[in-house]
Amino acid sequence: MKIGIIGSMQFTDKMLEVKKELEFLGHEAFLTKLHEAMIGKNEREIEEIKIYQKNEKDAIREFWREMQGAEAVLVLNYDKNNIKHYIGGNTLMEIGFAHVLGQKIFLINPIPDMPYCKTEIEAVKPVILNGDLNKI
Repeated sequence: MKIGIIGSMQFTDKMLEVKKELEFLGHEAFLTKLHEAMIGKNEREIEEIKIYQKNEKDAIREFWREMQGAEAVLVLNYDKNNIKHYIGGNTLMEIGFAHVLGQKIFLINPIPDMPYCKTEIEAVKPVILNGDLNKI
């Protein structure tokens, strides 16, 4: 299965690990090509790079183009900013893109209890993996 990996770019290193795991399981996995600038950077540097890429590199459309032809997205919703299973605004948009494209949506962890997005995420009926990539 061709799977796009999405989530906060603070998790770039983990995204690369999960990509390898998915490939080992026989899937074709990808993440934004803009991720390379984030490798080895601290949280502050990643935040600055994200803002630059969104404004100067059209990061949102860049990943939209990457998503074409994929069969699914895997949301790496780990804890961030003291929020359990965090899903940020950009990831929420990518979940919406996947839904409109008819792609399966997998969450590595349960849906976060975040008032601004919980019902929207529930509405796309994601498959909750509870950390087990073998469930894909």
